[in-house]
Amino acid sequence: MTRGAGAPRLVRPLLIAFVAVAAVHLVGHLVGIQAAHVATKPLLVLLLAACAAARGGPRLLIAALLCGWVGDVLLMLDAEPAFLAGMGFFAAGHVCYLVLFGRAPVRPVTGLAYAVVLVAFVVLLWPGLPAGLRIPLTGYSLLLTAMAWRAGVLGRYAAAGGALFLVSDALIATGLADLPQFPAHDFWIMLTYLAAQYLLTRGALGPDEDSTGAAPGAYREGSIRI
Repeated sequence: MTRGAGAPRLVRPLLIAFVAVAAVHLVGHLVGIQAAHVATKPLLVLLLAACAAARGGPRLLIAALLCGWVGDVLLMLDAEPAFLAGMGFFAAGHVCYLVLFGRAPVRPVTGLAYAVVLVAFVVLLWPGLPAGLRIPLTGYSLLLTAMAWRAGVLGRYAAAGGALFLVSDALIATGLADLPQFPAHDFWIMLTYLAAQYLLTRGALGPDEDSTGAAPGAYREGSIRI
């Protein structure tokens, strides 16, 4: 898997900046400061992508993160065309992740569990979704679920990241379908999303040592951590 040159001296400051900006963003959601949301959201995944690049991470990982960054910015516009475009960029990011994961075998039982969850959730959401979002959201959900399932080839961190990405987008979808919401709904969406992107990044940069191992085609570099 193609890697960049990296800039190790920048890794720690970039990671600290990501954590600090994420904290401000999440607190802003909890206390209802809209300015904190507007100021910090465009920086979040961009800082994580910069951190991965400084680590010399694989280009597909950085591409996936940058797709997420563009998607984040588009979703800030709060309009259906921007939402669809943002979903398209997130879908492209999931494709990058899937290619990054390679062709390693994964447990079919886990795949079956994810498939059951996907079908049940789409059936639950379908009646409340706007007509123009039903087909695109179903296709996106299928791609996201595949990514979450395949993420386990890079170890437990990436597996957890894939699952949390699914949770985060499920919370967004419940809002689109006018289903009951958790208190501090946006806080939970962003907390699970940021944790997902971080854990996927950590898994891609260095699978955990007790992993069953990534098969040929999946990126491994055990000494790299963020």
